[in-house]
Amino acid sequence: MTPQGANPFFSTPPNHCDVGTARIAWRSTGQGEPVLFVHGWPLHGFTWRKVLPALAARYACYVVDLPGAGETEWRSDNDFSFHGHAANLQQFVRSVGLDRYRLVAHDTGATVARRLAVIERERVLQGVYIDTEIPNHRPPMVPLFQAMAGLPGMGLLFRQLMRSRRFRHSGMGFGGCFVDRSLIDGEFTDGFARPLIASARRMEGQMRYLRGIDWAQLDELANGHREITGSSLLIWGERDPFFPPERAREMVDQFRDCRGFVVVPATRLLPHEEQPAVVADHILRFFEGTGA
Repeated sequence: MTPQGANPFFSTPPNHCDVGTARIAWRSTGQGEPVLFVHGWPLHGFTWRKVLPALAARYACYVVDLPGAGETEWRSDNDFSFHGHAANLQQFVRSVGLDRYRLVAHDTGATVARRLAVIERERVLQGVYIDTEIPNHRPPMVPLFQAMAGLPGMGLLFRQLMRSRRFRHSGMGFGGCFVDRSLIDGEFTDGFARPLIASARRMEGQMRYLRGIDWAQLDELANGHREITGSSLLIWGERDPFFPPERAREMVDQFRDCRGFVVVPATRLLPHEEQPAVVADHILRFFEGTGA
């Protein structure tokens, strides 16, 4: 069920694309040149609901749920690493006929997207990467969460904890992701927390996604960024506690063609949730060559 007040785009059932070990759920809206949207952990495609109206007015927007997230179906032999997700997306874009396209991606999804840009070469025209992993940097708590995710019963424990508003607002929940923590309530909780509470399968998928994070594959991007042929833009939350902007700036010189590093004031990990109009404006101006 779509949370009240959400973009009606998400109220319709998704399409599914079989990539072998998963059936990727996807939706499309808008007309024009294609843009692929890739979410981070532990979210799914619904996270793009606030920026889609502005982008869909000018582009054909393809929104996916990665295996382990949202409405995508997955098998136990699916590869949940960054490289595995990228290989799945490469099959997806070929299947739906995206010959040349742009990327908008966030968090772990932006690491997947950067790997996709490496292997897709000239097919990726431009890429926007928002608050994402930094080679040779380890974000607070994530390695701990990974270790915990491998313990028996952790999925059930996290489902129980997620029922608590206090936990959702804590640093172990979503508290560190927002400057304005009131945004955790309502639509955000309905879209992301409640499905995990209701479904053991969905929680297991997110646990597999988390355990699949491969730090060696991330660190390879320190060199791999230069293999990305399309132009890139980095957008960052001013107060991101997981991927500090001062560390993230180090990536700019790694890209062959980075057009800028944009800091969004009064945001943390999720600038597209907290300041969607600002983020959408930066994306559009970058795509259209009128600014970073």
